[in-house]
Amino acid sequence: MGDVLAGFHAVWEFESDSVLIRYERGIRTPKLFQALGERRIPLSALEEVTLTTGKRGTVALRLLPRPGADPLMEAAAGQLREGFDPYRLVLPAERSTLAERLADELKGLLAESESGPADRYLVAAPEAPLQFKAYDGKASFDGTSVQFRWSWTGASTTKWKAGDQSFAVADLSGVEWRAPESPQGHLRLLRRSADSAESAQPDQDPAAVVFGRGYGPVHESLPFAAAVLAAVRTRGPVPVVPAPARRDPADIAERIRHLGELHQAGLVTDEEFSSKKAELLAEL
Repeated sequence: MGDVLAGFHAVWEFESDSVLIRYERGIRTPKLFQALGERRIPLSALEEVTLTTGKRGTVALRLLPRPGADPLMEAAAGQLREGFDPYRLVLPAERSTLAERLADELKGLLAESESGPADRYLVAAPEAPLQFKAYDGKASFDGTSVQFRWSWTGASTTKWKAGDQSFAVADLSGVEWRAPESPQGHLRLLRRSADSAESAQPDQDPAAVVFGRGYGPVHESLPFAAAVLAAVRTRGPVPVVPAPARRDPADIAERIRHLGELHQAGLVTDEEFSSKKAELLAEL
């Protein structure tokens, strides 16, 4: 197809076998989109495409993924609000003609592909390592295991007595995610063992972390849940992105000293000096 469709918060590139979605990083772009960055959606992962009239002179192009094709949407389990739907592109009405043509072309391609529930994930999961801060602890995932470290200000007595937890992917059967804005928002790890405490309230279950206002936001906790779910489904690790190597403090100090000399000589402005110095310090 080779067409490009630019909408609010994202640009979709239509290829012969997939749709590449590049999300913007603007202030008004939902943080979930910014966290996802870029996603390639194979046409084999899609079931339907729709084009509807939106609000205030807009149209909305939406892709419907097949059940079980995308770990992110499976973890979300229909809890995402419309504005946080990563498969929905809102466009100015003047682009509706192009959007309609592309929607028709996609429908033709989808009619020739497999439909119904997918037997495996077809959309790549968010990459580990991932972490986020919940109300009662900190959750981290390195691709092979999940760790919960309890907060002394938020964790229940039950969790404190159980101690910090570590769960190998091989010991899990799934993930239960409840949106942070819901009354009992939480992320619970579902274990394969028959004696698990999954019937317990999340604040009393050592295999769950509880969200709260400002803790475990969607853009952090949902990609986390999706990555764990994908690893569980394949019973193996998801790709791990190596952490950037820390710079030698002596080298950073020398570069800042040199930058200061340039600043004093008038070769670097105050704004450039402050900005570059902050960048160097961030590398420590």
